[in-house]
Amino acid sequence: MPRRTPRTVLDRLRTPRRFPGFLKSASVCVVIAGLLSPIAPATAAQTAAVEVTAANDYCGGQCSDVLPPGQNGNATLAQILLNQAFGTQPEHAEDQLAPYANLAKGYPSLTNTTINNFFNDASFGVSADQVASTLKPAGRSDVTIVRDKKTGVPHITGTTRYGTEFGAGYAAAQDRLWLMDVFRHVGRGQLTAFAGGAPSNQGLEQEFWRNAPYTEADLQAQIDNAVASAGDRGQQALGDVNAYVAGINAYIDASDSGRYFPGEYVLTGHKDSITNAGTIDHFKTTDLVALASVIGSLFGSGGGGEVNNAISLLAAQQKYGVEQGTQVWESFRERNDPEAVLTVKDGSFPYATKPADAQGQALPDTGSVTREELVYDRTGSAATADATGASTTAATTALTSARRGMSNALVVSGDHTASGDPIAVFGPQTGYFAPQLLMLQEIQGPGLSARGASFAGLSMYVELGRGQDYAWSATTSGQDIIDTYAVELCQDDYHYLYRGTCTAMEKIEQKNAWKPTTADGTAAGSYTMRAWRTEYGPVAYRATVGGKKVAYTTLRSSFLHEADSIIGFQMLNDPDYVKGPADFQSAVQHINYTFNWFYADSEHTAYYNSGDNPVRASGVDAEFPVWARSAYEWRNWNPTTNTSDYTPASAHPHSTDQDYYISWNNKQAKDYTTASWGDGSVHRGNLLDDRVKKLVAAGGVTRAALTKAMADAALADLRAEDVLPDLLKVVNSSTVTDSTAAAAVSKLQTWLTAGAKRTETSAGSKAYANADAIRLLDAWWPLLVKAEFAPGLGTDLYTAFTANLPVDEAPSAAHGPTGAHAGSSFQYGWWSYVDKDIRAVLGESVQGPLARTYCGDGILGACRDVLISTLKEAAGKTAAQVYPGDDLCSAGDQWCADSIVQRTLGGIKHGNISWQNRPTFQQVVEFTSHR
Repeated sequence: MPRRTPRTVLDRLRTPRRFPGFLKSASVCVVIAGLLSPIAPATAAQTAAVEVTAANDYCGGQCSDVLPPGQNGNATLAQILLNQAFGTQPEHAEDQLAPYANLAKGYPSLTNTTINNFFNDASFGVSADQVASTLKPAGRSDVTIVRDKKTGVPHITGTTRYGTEFGAGYAAAQDRLWLMDVFRHVGRGQLTAFAGGAPSNQGLEQEFWRNAPYTEADLQAQIDNAVASAGDRGQQALGDVNAYVAGINAYIDASDSGRYFPGEYVLTGHKDSITNAGTIDHFKTTDLVALASVIGSLFGSGGGGEVNNAISLLAAQQKYGVEQGTQVWESFRERNDPEAVLTVKDGSFPYATKPADAQGQALPDTGSVTREELVYDRTGSAATADATGASTTAATTALTSARRGMSNALVVSGDHTASGDPIAVFGPQTGYFAPQLLMLQEIQGPGLSARGASFAGLSMYVELGRGQDYAWSATTSGQDIIDTYAVELCQDDYHYLYRGTCTAMEKIEQKNAWKPTTADGTAAGSYTMRAWRTEYGPVAYRATVGGKKVAYTTLRSSFLHEADSIIGFQMLNDPDYVKGPADFQSAVQHINYTFNWFYADSEHTAYYNSGDNPVRASGVDAEFPVWARSAYEWRNWNPTTNTSDYTPASAHPHSTDQDYYISWNNKQAKDYTTASWGDGSVHRGNLLDDRVKKLVAAGGVTRAALTKAMADAALADLRAEDVLPDLLKVVNSSTVTDSTAAAAVSKLQTWLTAGAKRTETSAGSKAYANADAIRLLDAWWPLLVKAEFAPGLGTDLYTAFTANLPVDEAPSAAHGPTGAHAGSSFQYGWWSYVDKDIRAVLGESVQGPLARTYCGDGILGACRDVLISTLKEAAGKTAAQVYPGDDLCSAGDQWCADSIVQRTLGGIKHGNISWQNRPTFQQVVEFTSHR
């Protein structure tokens, strides 16, 4: 039934009920004034188009990339209102969304010649007939920004280093000014005062400020220290940042005077659409550090979770006794599971391994742990149930070890490709936003030559992309660089013993207040965020240990070092530095965040795991809190600078020219422990490893074949592909006589035979093939896991373990670290536990088994009864019960429940697309020659 024609402009501008949007309401005068504003910068700023040559490109037209929804992330007020009312899109706002989405049904027939139907040509330069515009920003003669017709990507060419970086800053502001402004305020804990007090905004600023409560002096000190410690490259980085910020500010001034600045500034009350009164604050270099702290926390800070680990260990010991309870806990922890899929196939790289005799542990007294309060003095809408709920979710997310570990990589050596040249398909899985957190650019200037993606506001260098004859990418690695210390309290709750002296904690506060705006109608409110910092980091929990009052703090090796990684990215963009795999590995060693880095040129492939891994005191177990005493501190730790000894580069997992590499946030190498749980026998990394292994065994791998392997894995249901066959073995160990169970088994087997994909019946149908089987498994999985394990573990231990590792992360799940409609799925779940337990029941060989068998107490018939009873219960659940609906989807709409949404961070919204589990930004590369 068609939507009724709205009667007023106001009605047209309201966001549809089931689409989460930026606008909640708008006044008629704002609409009229906005429509009179210019839609694009004045054409006088344009100059004649010029062709950019690409003599330094060694990819031979075989480098491709894609980044949905589109390059243009800025929109004037008029464009926002037109989008909200009629769905029209600004130029280049979503022209990469359809090609990206279409791969889900288009990949089976993919060939090398059709790759760019789904990706962009990522060659250097722009041919003369494809130049859409040419700009000399701020009238400078030393830099030119050329944008291409197809995607609007900026190609920045400078004759001076300063001019090149000025152009990069200007182009970034052209494409992402509003987003950059949002995230500098997130990093400073000031989002609500800037963009409105919606509960989601409250939760977002709290989540990040809890882990990085910096003062302005802290931010500046990080710049000073990074520059001082890096010699000439540090000075160059400072010059680059200053030029970049100058470019941003030049665009702010130009767009303000020309009145083509992002319309969100009007809708949030910062600018007046009629008089142009109000200001858009200039950027400062410290804003970039605040931005970096957000990105690093999201994707590059593995560790934490020690308090939750302690709680579950104590629950296990209470259930089984100390010895057996510890064995049970270790078997679920899977620190070094022999069946785990690995990125580096050979060698051992011990890190954060279990000590033979743990020293200094400070486990809490049972029931004594309370999470440290962050928010105080709530008024107005800050005191609502929605607001306090958002605070709880933010705190849980900030303190878990199950961080957003996304992104994947498939890299094949030239020994196994059709051309003899290495091939890579890789990229970061950074979620889906409008505008996107990442942005594309090409940058060519003195000491700079690269094309690819960078986080908005940090694009002085390409962070993930290609150089002249090499390409690189990263996945989140998650090794533990965060430790929890128990500081003993003295005098009161805000003093602690530091090396024998009663020392006051440092109080850091951020006070925020907001009022309703056109963009966010949340009622007025305010609160104070208050963090207590110690030499051992910010306080995260309170507890007692052996009856003594303590505060648990979190110490992260990258804390106060958010700016340090700039040197590594500078090196990656320097063609005179990176000339081969050894140079690449040297460059990424300067990145202190926890990432897996991959490299390919026309001759070699390489891998390196980055991060400042602290050297722990002998006997310290990184899994649990330890006493804040000198004997248990990181070796040669300096609390003033938060520096210590770090493991040498040779101790980090690394490799060159392995037959193939895969990564989907799986275990890096043998004996290398990651902080998050779940590196066991079944991991989503297996979906890549199984497919690439077959390709390599057959030989003659092509770009199309490797891309198809990625795309096929992106539609796979991990539970179905790797666990369901054994579940059905148990169920079918005797004839299934119950008609309901038999029908369910038949549907599941049919789906499994068809490939166990979550894929549409046809492109655009918005209905899954084998929909009933998918609904069955989605309903069955949480039921079977609880019925399989809860009786044996007991309620307390089962609950504690689910706090360490969620039971499920299906695409439709609205729980877990990624939330709903986020694409990324099957990273965190109990699939490995189910797999090992069911194989043990079947009498099959299990390496690294659980400490006991749980399903039916290890008796096949009893286990079968558990599975059949829960399968019947699942079969009785309607689609509306399995997929209950939300603001976007009607109850029972399975496809919609799984679908990917570009989450609005500004005024432009986009339609949802069919689910894929793949990188947000992705490259397909095969270099044909080398310098």
